[in-house]
Amino acid sequence: MPAETPPQRRKHFLTVGAFSAVALAGVLVVLYAWQLPPFGSDVVSTENAFVRGQVTLISPQLSGYVVEVPVQDFQSVKAGDLLVRLDDRIYRQRLDQALAQLAAQKAALANGAQQRNSAAATIEQNRAALANADAQAARANADLRRVEELAADGSLSARERDQALATRAQSVAATAQAKASLEISRQNLQSVVVSRDSLSAAVANAEAAVQLAQIDLANTRIIAPRDGQLGQVSVRQGAYVNAGAQLTAVVPSQLWVIANFKETQMSQVRVGQPASFQVDALERVRLKGHVEQISPATGSEFSVLPPDNATGNYVKIAQRIPVRIRIDAGQDGKGRETSGRLRPGMSVVVSIDTAANTTNGSNGTNGTNGTNGAATR
Repeated sequence: MPAETPPQRRKHFLTVGAFSAVALAGVLVVLYAWQLPPFGSDVVSTENAFVRGQVTLISPQLSGYVVEVPVQDFQSVKAGDLLVRLDDRIYRQRLDQALAQLAAQKAALANGAQQRNSAAATIEQNRAALANADAQAARANADLRRVEELAADGSLSARERDQALATRAQSVAATAQAKASLEISRQNLQSVVVSRDSLSAAVANAEAAVQLAQIDLANTRIIAPRDGQLGQVSVRQGAYVNAGAQLTAVVPSQLWVIANFKETQMSQVRVGQPASFQVDALERVRLKGHVEQISPATGSEFSVLPPDNATGNYVKIAQRIPVRIRIDAGQDGKGRETSGRLRPGMSVVVSIDTAANTTNGSNGTNGTNGTNGAATR
């Protein structure tokens, strides 16, 4: 094989150098695109982020016909404003019925108090009768002793002695009858006391029925639970709605951002770090905020059917951890105007500056697969 001439050798080195430069440039481009060392960044970002708010679904607790819908789609409302009114005639009648039943039970309770007073008076009367019977019995015993003394010396006849014996027997029977009457009156008083407890329970039950009827009547008026803006009002006057059917929704003005970062991005994320986000629907205007909370688990753990990796083949996929971003107020006037146009469900792009110092950084999540805050989406 003939030896290479100097020009050929020079051309060979140039070719190898060109290929090496292209390969090195490609590696550098990949490292920069994935923000890998030495191009690591302290800012992590994600497009998997959305505006959130406590949207309240409005549903009736009762079934019935709709007689009034004084609101329209997307109308602003205040807490307590009437949204829908159901036909309340049946519930008014039920309330009147409950009030009448309560009045009857209270009358029965008052009558029970009168019966107790009467039973107590009867006891006193029977005590007096027993005392009188005891006195008559004592007198009959004394008369019998005198009659027997006189009959012994022949001063009285046997007939008079028999009459004294009969009188004593009558007094003994009268005493026993008085004792029985007193015991009966005591038992009657006890029965009245027990009956009063039952009547008091009946009054309490009737009062509870009145309160339930009042609650049902109040529930025919469906009101706004908070300030906000309505969604679509899906009910119309004259329609029949079932309890639990969704009629509309109230969207509050208090909003925040939920950003779902990969677990490999969470090594340096801490509560309190500054964040910024761009809203797709608002010409990608950049707003500011701060990390408010970090989810205690990945999003998959809160799904209806959490993944089970104990069976079958396993493919490692970076999990997402939700991070709550508080939207800063004001922001030099622009924030007030722009944040008022935010709506729950809007897509945003969130960035967090993990290099910022925080006073409560210990509340963050310490990752083990971190890449020094590499910004990957």
